[in-house]
Amino acid sequence: MAVTEGRPTDTVLGPGYISEYRPLLGGSPGMQVIRDIVESVADIDASVLLRGESGVGKDLVARAIHAASSRSQGPFIKVNCAAIPQGLLESELFGHEKGAFTGAHRRRPGQFEYANKGTIYLDEIGELPLSLQPKLLHVLQDLTFCRVGGTQRLSVDIRIIAATNRNLETAIARGDFRDDLYYRLNVVEILVPPLRERKEEIPALAARFLEIFNRQYGRTKTLSQKVLDELMAHDWPGNIRELENVIRRLVVLENSANGLGTSLGTRPAPPVVPIERESHQTLRDIARTGAREAERRALERILQQTNWNRAAAARVLKVSYKTLLHKIAECGLKEDPPQQP
Repeated sequence: MAVTEGRPTDTVLGPGYISEYRPLLGGSPGMQVIRDIVESVADIDASVLLRGESGVGKDLVARAIHAASSRSQGPFIKVNCAAIPQGLLESELFGHEKGAFTGAHRRRPGQFEYANKGTIYLDEIGELPLSLQPKLLHVLQDLTFCRVGGTQRLSVDIRIIAATNRNLETAIARGDFRDDLYYRLNVVEILVPPLRERKEEIPALAARFLEIFNRQYGRTKTLSQKVLDELMAHDWPGNIRELENVIRRLVVLENSANGLGTSLGTRPAPPVVPIERESHQTLRDIARTGAREAERRALERILQQTNWNRAAAARVLKVSYKTLLHKIAECGLKEDPPQQP
């Protein structure tokens, strides 16, 4: 294979990667380093571990690796290890035979089978139950496994990419994650920097999201210099996902042309209540009130970052869906409906 500076030439890299992904990986020095790694390992079937905060673009990097590789014509299968109940995750990954458990009325292939000849992307790998980690380790070692309830060994030809926003070294020290699985996954490690460290990408990312949402909602919004200045000044704790959500909100809200207002999660300070008017409250009462307000603000921020996807918000907050709905009602939060054009 012809190489240039240790990387595959553009004619070897997948055309989808060249047109779609490479431009998105060159907007800052940090992402240019990642682009070089992606192109270096594209056709090496070593496991890749993507690390970084939530919302930094780990999915984009995973898809870029797949698109740049010779597997680009094969399937790209994403599995969110935190979104599937633990009792169903083994069957989801490896499939099951008919009668393997109550409700298994027929044989069902798992995601590893669907990913054959392609790439499987295990997102939030740090949430994988300890009981499943030995089986995944075995698959990494020889690319064979059995369906749940089966004895036949199945072989697959796949590339494995994993991602996490957790500190796996800490999880290993606590006994929550196997060190041998960690070393198998972490053959190539790519650390995706947070958006606050690559702010030079914000104008291009904002323009890209603006184009997408203008087309989606039938709008013709533009970004004023004031809005761009506000975007550049923000610290982006929710990273690219937060930026995407802010641009979506700017497009759907009619009164958002000149500034972001509260779109970046900044709110006016609550009015100061004179102490004498609150003198009947105990210190405990005041503490409870403050805790409730802090909980409401945190919940609202997460809901905004997930675009009011309640299932996703429940996963971020690590509570049940039912508990989340109760908290939304308790805090009196309501989703603002998008205005019709």
